[in-house]
Order: sequence, then structure tokens, then C-alpha cells
Amino acid sequence: MLSKRIIPCLDVRDGKLTKGIKFEGNVDIGDPVDIAAWYYEEGADELVFYDITASSERRDIMIETVRKVAEKIFIPFSVGGGIRTIEDMRLVLLAGAEKVSVNSGAVRNPEIIALGSQAFGSQCIVLGMDVKKVTPSDTIPSGYEVVVDGGRTDMGLDALAWAKQGERLGAGEICLNSIDADGTKEGYELTLNTLISSNVNIPVIASGGAGTPEHIFEVLVGDKADAALIASMTHYGNYTIKDIKEYLHKKGVRVRMNW
Repeated sequence: MLSKRIIPCLDVRDGKLTKGIKFEGNVDIGDPVDIAAWYYEEGADELVFYDITASSERRDIMIETVRKVAEKIFIPFSVGGGIRTIEDMRLVLLAGAEKVSVNSGAVRNPEIIALGSQAFGSQCIVLGMDVKKVTPSDTIPSGYEVVVDGGRTDMGLDALAWAKQGERLGAGEICLNSIDADGTKEGYELTLNTLISSNVNIPVIASGGAGTPEHIFEVLVGDKADAALIASMTHYGNYTIKDIKEYLHKKGVRVRMNW
């Protein structure tokens, strides 16, 4: 059995670490390079870096910030935000990332998933999905809709159908973010995670809503997720990576203990 992964998420805006609730009211809380280094030392299994306004502003990702983070850490590092072409992917990987996360760009041009997988290997391609709960319809039978541009644009795209398509195109992993739970610290959207994880054969990272180690335990047991993305609960010092992993270990969840 593979160990479950704990992955801090660094949302970056204008070169600064930021955090909001349900994609709104973002507040700057620090320097992403320094905080990435701290998470690495704390025992994070991976890191995710999102340039959260690159897609909505139709600009390229901040490569220099990516490069500075990569110089400080020696664990897998995924980067997303504003990635629209194979050349964008190449630049991110050359800057030191191990994976690229495609989200808005992939919804608008699904071929980017296949091209990226062919060029760099499926293990490098993460399909980022920002999802909100809606009333089920003929268009969105699962009751979960994919949105893009940092939650600003509804796409009329069913989340389950898109997850399956992303896997077929060559994505090696899905990072599944619930907009309804994002930043609330009230727990992951377990129904959504179960729906997607049980219908694809690639790892799923649960994102949005973690507030306590118990929330992480809930999403990592059963067929819900292979990894948990965290932000608010550790950014503000309520818990440490060590706190979370020791709790999970005591509950019987296999995690990497490196102290």
C-alpha cells in the first residue's frame, strides 16, 4: 500500500502567498519562497504552487518565483496557473518543478493534456479541477460543475465526465478542489471526492476545506483520495505537518514519517 501524501498548497498572487475563502476575499500572508522552504523542513511530502490570477489575467506564470522555490526544496513540486501551451509546461519543468497542473487552459483546449503527456510523461501532468455543486441537469448529471479562471467562469461541464476525459487524454493525477469547501476549514467535500476517485484509475488529491487532522483522516480513508491538499490549517500555525502525520499514524493511516 502506498503512503498517503500531505501536500501544502501555496496560492500566489503578485508574488505573495495569499489565502481566501471560496475563492474570494484573499489576504496576503507571506513570502512563498520562505514558506515553501519551511514546509519542506517540516516534512511535507510534496508542494503545490498556484499562480491564482495568471489564467484570469491571461498572462504567463511567474517563472522566477517558481525557480526560487525550486532552489529551496527537494521534494516533488507541482506548478499551475496560466499554463496554456507545451512551451509553458517546458519552462515550468526547466525552472525546477516535477509536475505541471493544467486547469483552465485544459478545459479550453483539452489537447494540451495529451500533448503534455506525450512530451513529458503522464506522471508530470496533473489535471486541476475547480468544482462547485449545482442542481443536477441533463448537462451536468453528477450535480458538480467545472469552473475556470479561479472560479470566475462557469463552463457547463460535468465534473465526472471531465475527470474521465482527462484520464483518457493522459493526465497522471487529478487535484480536485471543491469551491464550496475552499478555505472554510469545515472539512473536505467527501461526496465529490468519492464520486471522482471511485470512477478513475489515477491518483486523486483532495483539496478544499481542511481544518483539522480529523478532516484529513476522513478523506484519506476509504476510496476518497490518495493525498490531501492543505493550506489554511497550517499557514496560520494551527497545526504542523508533524501534528497531522502523527495523528494519521495513530489512526492507522500509512504516512511518511521522517523524524
